[in-house]
Formats: sequence, C-alpha cells, structure tokens
Amino acid sequence: MSVSGPASTGELDAHEIVIDSWLLSELEKNPAVDAVERDKPGERRWFVRMNGEQKDAFTIRFHLRQRTLHYESFFCPAPEENESEFYFHLLKRNAKMYGAAFAIGEEDAVFLQGQIDRSQIVADELDRVLGSMYFWVDRFFHPALRIGFASRFPDPESH
Repeated sequence: MSVSGPASTGELDAHEIVIDSWLLSELEKNPAVDAVERDKPGERRWFVRMNGEQKDAFTIRFHLRQRTLHYESFFCPAPEENESEFYFHLLKRNAKMYGAAFAIGEEDAVFLQGQIDRSQIVADELDRVLGSMYFWVDRFFHPALRIGFASRFPDPESH
C-alpha cells in the first residue's frame, strides 16, 4: 500500500463527503447495515452497526486520518482458555485475508482492523472493505469462540 502525504483540510473534507454519501447509500440499500452514527463534530469517525448472521450485531468503526482511512471492529474478548490454539487459529486466518488482520487491543481483546490509503476512498473500495469486514467477523466468530471459550459450549457428543 502506498501512503499519500498528509491531507489538507480541504482534501479531508472531500473524503468526508464521499464517506458520508456512501454510508447514507449503504444505510438505505444494504439490509446488513442497521445504523450509521458520526462521532462528535471535528472528529472524522463513523460507527456502522451491522446485523450479522453468526454474530448477531457488531460495529465497524471508520476513522479518517491524515494519510489513511482506518477501520476496525471488536471481535471478541481475550480467550478464557486454549490461548495458544486460539491465537494460532487467528494467525492462520490472517494469512488468507486481504486488507485487514486480527490484532490484540485494549484489555487483550481481539479486534479485526485494517486501513487503506486515502487515495482509495471511493465507493467501490469502501464496499469491498465493508463486505470483507462483515464476512470475516461473521464467518470467523463462532469457530474462534469454540476454541477460546470451549467450556461455555455444550459437548455435541454428550447428547
């Protein structure tokens, strides 16, 4: 990824308009998008609440910075058990993903995060980012929970 130089206020304003317009369109046409909120004025951050299939609901946060558009979603808390297997599982997933990766954040919680160069802030690329984040969070959530929180799930062979 090539990173553009720092954006001027005018360039950031133009990117903000693209993101606002795209999110409004997604809210109207995409049934997986439940809500879109903006952070306080002056903060170029958006919160997109998604309706998942495997993970009922989750939020993808977008933050427009001087050089990049950063995005992330809380995936799950730190594992309660099987830590090595849990992190090994997520690292193997990272190798097959494009544009985002699992990372450890505050309180050792797991996040899915990525960024694109601000020159890539166009509707098609934003669609790819949103769709990919939705797919990865929704698809990888239950398998990860079954490893890191195994004792909370009933043993399927005990029935």
